[in-house]
Amino acid sequence: MAQSTSQSSSLNQAEGTWLLPSNRKLRNLVSISLRNISLADPCPSRSRSKAIDDDALPQTLKSPAKLVALREQKALGHSRSSTDLHAVLEEAATHSAATDEAVVNGSPVAGEQKQRTPGAALDSPRRPEFKRLRRRSTIEWANATPQKRQERLENMTKERMADVFFSVHVKCVEEPVYVSETVQKTMNPTFRHIAWLNCGPGVTRRKELSLRVWARGAKLGSWQQLLHLKLELSALQYLGRSLDDLDRSLPQNAVLFHMIDGIYTSFSDSLSDYGPPGPDSSQRKKTAASQRSLPTSSFDALLRLSKLDDSIQDALATRDQLAHGLEVLLQNNRQALCERDEVAETEDRLMTIDYAKKTVEKQLEKAQKQQEEKRQSLSVRRRLMKTDSVLRGAIAKKMRQDRSDSYTSRDEHDATRRAVQNQRRRVCEDIQRCYPIETVDGKTLGFSIRELHLPNSEDLDLEQPEVVSAALGHVAHVLQLLAFYLKQNLPYPVIPRGSNSTVYDPISLLQHNSRSASANAEQTLRTYPLFSKSVPRFRFEYAVFLLNQDIRVLLESAYNLRVLDIRQTLPNLKYLLFVATAGEGELPARKAGGVRGLMRVPALERSGSQDSTASGMSGLTLIGNGKPRGAADRLREISGKGKNAVPV
Repeated sequence: MAQSTSQSSSLNQAEGTWLLPSNRKLRNLVSISLRNISLADPCPSRSRSKAIDDDALPQTLKSPAKLVALREQKALGHSRSSTDLHAVLEEAATHSAATDEAVVNGSPVAGEQKQRTPGAALDSPRRPEFKRLRRRSTIEWANATPQKRQERLENMTKERMADVFFSVHVKCVEEPVYVSETVQKTMNPTFRHIAWLNCGPGVTRRKELSLRVWARGAKLGSWQQLLHLKLELSALQYLGRSLDDLDRSLPQNAVLFHMIDGIYTSFSDSLSDYGPPGPDSSQRKKTAASQRSLPTSSFDALLRLSKLDDSIQDALATRDQLAHGLEVLLQNNRQALCERDEVAETEDRLMTIDYAKKTVEKQLEKAQKQQEEKRQSLSVRRRLMKTDSVLRGAIAKKMRQDRSDSYTSRDEHDATRRAVQNQRRRVCEDIQRCYPIETVDGKTLGFSIRELHLPNSEDLDLEQPEVVSAALGHVAHVLQLLAFYLKQNLPYPVIPRGSNSTVYDPISLLQHNSRSASANAEQTLRTYPLFSKSVPRFRFEYAVFLLNQDIRVLLESAYNLRVLDIRQTLPNLKYLLFVATAGEGELPARKAGGVRGLMRVPALERSGSQDSTASGMSGLTLIGNGKPRGAADRLREISGKGKNAVPV
């Protein structure tokens, strides 16, 4: 123990480590990595850091394995493979093997051993059983296809791969203090840096730890514990700053601890086999080699080695002779072989030319078909173009004939449009006279229609309900007339009935508790009153809102005007009538007999009737002194309220 500690300290000083063995704590551990993972138990007969087929290395010229192979009694044969050598126990005892070897080889050493007394054999300890080496056949590999070889190599590699993770445990803590991530399909996993932030000083200041490595291979369906190490950080062995300084291979399932000052590990062997070479390593090797006692070879071993060398030389000579014979045979028949190759190339070229010929014929046939189709398409296009040319000529001739009439039609259209606009102005002026909208003294933005004051939508309670409903009925009637004369559809149709007017909403339906699904019930629910008596308040307010929406839609759709405040009902309606009556020139006079019901038609009148007499008298008042009267005066005259009303 003292010797290993001194060696470790000398290596630390040689490499310039920062930490003393007593100062290594868990907080100095940066990460952990594994090398040469093996899920199966290693072969006990295989020596560590020695390859199976390393016969060419100088240190294996006189290995015990070769001495055992030289003592085999089997005849010399050709080697079928040089890979994957397996060891087998000797079938016979050591004494019988030595006797048979003396009979076959005639060795004097064996004769002397035969003449030895049995007592001497009993006095000397019995040598351990040796193992002979047998080679496995790989002819199946030699004759396999590259795909098969690749598949076998992948299967072999897959069997060695494994999914690995580790956990770190300390005493007095039941759960692991750290669990790493899982590295999949690897033989040499390198894990991430360990984060000790979640661990307290009671864990990070410890020197001992328990490391458990878990693995899951391709053949294993579940996780298995691969390693369980209980160690102290002070007993770790230093390897160097990095693995590049290591000149020897690591054993199976080697665990490397990456500290802040370098890489450490824990070996069961001495540190001199794996530690970094020091400045006097070569001198120590020479001293160890001089002090080592090497065993010498026997005469039988040298004789068998000589026979083996002769057999190898004979095999090499036979190989060279066969190669020379094959070369001479090829040289003698070179002309015939060349002609055979030329014939094969010519046949291949002819087949290629024949295939190209058939391909060109198919392309030619396809091109001819396309040419015929294009010719037919062109002929059809020519006929269509000719027909279209004749039609365009006729249309152009007609356009030249109608061009002179287009100016006249355009002037007539403009005149008609102006006349319609002027008639609309006159009609709107008559509506404004029938339903005058005037300001109310002492009230800002206060207006009345036919002397009925109508506040805005928020102050409807300032007037009596009868006055408000009557004013809203007048507004509904005005909107219906304007929509008719301006040819604009109202989104919410109004039904003017005086103080019992209503508004219909075909777009939305308010929530209700009634479960009736009939058409009449739905129409009733969509009809909202413009009066507040005997109806829910919210339906009356919603009806006023729909009425204001109709005014806004008329302004925007007919005149592209924007409403500033939708709650001002009468100001917005006054603005609409003002814009509708605006225009250039005087208002046109109403044509006589414009309204058929106001005309006197003798053929259709009921003679002797008071109604017909009143109608006839009213028809005479349409034109008085050549001056047309307003629509309001005529309506008053018909209803009997005018100054010149005809008594009934």
